[in-house]
Amino acid sequence: MIQTRVFNPKTKPNTSEKENVIDFLFKNLQEYGDPRGDIEKAVNYALKETESFGGFILVSYLDNEISGAVVVNQTGMKDYIPENILVYIATHKNLRGKGIGKILMQKTIDLAEGNIALHVEPENPARFLYEKYGFSSKYIEMRYIQPSSI
Repeated sequence: MIQTRVFNPKTKPNTSEKENVIDFLFKNLQEYGDPRGDIEKAVNYALKETESFGGFILVSYLDNEISGAVVVNQTGMKDYIPENILVYIATHKNLRGKGIGKILMQKTIDLAEGNIALHVEPENPARFLYEKYGFSSKYIEMRYIQPSSI
């Protein structure tokens, strides 16, 4: 049976739990992931361990092992920018297709106060799950990356 736990600035994970979540996301996001340090920054933001608006981390467990994780950061904005950004969502690579992503997505929607944005690559199969929950593609995101000063 899948169990879930929510971590936030008031109910923080201990150091070991936090590291386990970061490692889980790093390993299971696979080609859609980011460097471990970036994942840690999003986790720290959600827990207000850095200057931020906070957020939450939702973790699912199967037989006391992490089966999925979500990181949501609050934006501090409303209306023109959604109040929340779903930064990471992943299920264990060996447990995909068992409904864990659906459980995580529904609980994330229930927990988030306000609207939620997320970024997904067009070829990511998880896109179809997001669409089933009512997410739509409102914009094409474009980014300008400042050249680094070497």
